[in-house]
Parts: sequence; structure tokens; C-alpha cells
Amino acid sequence: MRFAVAPEVFSALPDVCFGVVVARGIDNTQAVLAVDALLEAGIAAAEAAFREAKVKEHPAILPYRRAFEALGMNPNKFMSSIEALFTRVSKGKGLPRINPIVDLGNAVSLQFVLPIGAHDIGQMDADIEIRPARAGDSFLPFGETDPETPNEGEIVYVVGDKVRTRRWIWRQSELGKIGPTCRDVFFPIDGFVPDKENVLAARDDLAAHCRAIFGCEVAVGYVDARTPFVAF
Repeated sequence: MRFAVAPEVFSALPDVCFGVVVARGIDNTQAVLAVDALLEAGIAAAEAAFREAKVKEHPAILPYRRAFEALGMNPNKFMSSIEALFTRVSKGKGLPRINPIVDLGNAVSLQFVLPIGAHDIGQMDADIEIRPARAGDSFLPFGETDPETPNEGEIVYVVGDKVRTRRWIWRQSELGKIGPTCRDVFFPIDGFVPDKENVLAARDDLAAHCRAIFGCEVAVGYVDARTPFVAF
């Protein structure tokens, strides 16, 4: 598989970068106490850190709001996944336990204040890309059976013509979501070059947890404007 970012994305967001973790051979069918502990610790730390702060004004969140504006999106209407995550946790709502893979991604996301996606490689029949949406692309929202059509030019995560995440990191699709039978996972970590060391630290931490907890095969990568794709 290949993960590639189109030139149009870097034209709009010159400093955007991506840490990548690909983990294969995970058993996602059983609860994992180590993951539960990591998630609980992440929630507690986030609640404490954001209790007296406005999430949308936090230095780690502001770059995503500015990026959404640069992409022509109102961040108050279309909240980035990382802002939505911390907004929920800061209000004391915690996070639901979904399954070990998703919970581990959320735990690392909370620790490093970075958006981390998770996509089932077993449901991919082509490379995964970030590019402007085009005619023929479709998006199936979570929990829905009827697809919708993204706006042409909207930045999307996509496999072939099936959009996996609309409006960059706004909303993920029903397609490629992580279920109990998922064994092979693509984790993107979306960040910015000024925060590159944090992106790489989150990538390496996630990779280490995948190896230690699941005993699986793991590969890592990094994509930015100078290296716009990585192959696994």
C-alpha cells in the first residue's frame, strides 16, 4: 500500500505533515487492560489540563482552526477531530470504550494533543490518499446506509473514489472503520512541521505500544511537502 498527499494539499497547507503507523496482525477481539489504563490516564490528564482553559484557544488546537480556515471551512461549524475530542473530555464526558485499537489511538491522541485516525487496511482496495474531492467520489457517514457526495475540491482522505474522511479531519466514514475483526490498521497522525518532533514522538509511542501490547508487525513513516508519499 501507499499513502500519498496531493500537491494541492501542500499548496493550501505548506507546513502540514503526517506521521504514519501501519500495524499488521492485531487481535482486536478481546479487551486489553493495558489499553484501558492508557486511555484512563489520558482522559484524566486532559480533564485536568483543560479544566480552566478554552479548548479552541489552546496553542495545540489553534493551528488546526487556522488550517480549517485556510481550507475554506468555518472551524466553529466544522470542528476538527482533535478539537472535538478535547472539547468532550474537557467537559468531563470522558470517552466510550470502543475496541482496543480505537482506544489506543485515542489514548495516544490525548497524550500528545494530536489527531490520530485509524483505518482498516483489510477494507482497502487501493492506495490511501489525501487530495481534493472530485466528481464520482462518495462518502458514507457513520451509521448511515445512504452515501453523500463531498463538495468538489474539499480535502479528503480517500481510497479510490470512496472517501474515508471528509473535510480533512472532520468526520470519518462508515467504510474502513475499525471493528473487532480488524487485524491490519493504518494510523495517520496529522500535524504541522513546527511541531514535527511531537508528531514523530506520538508516532513512535503508538508504534511501541502496538508492538508491546499486540505483538504485531509495525512499520512507520513520515510525509511532508518534501516527501509527499510513503510506501509500505
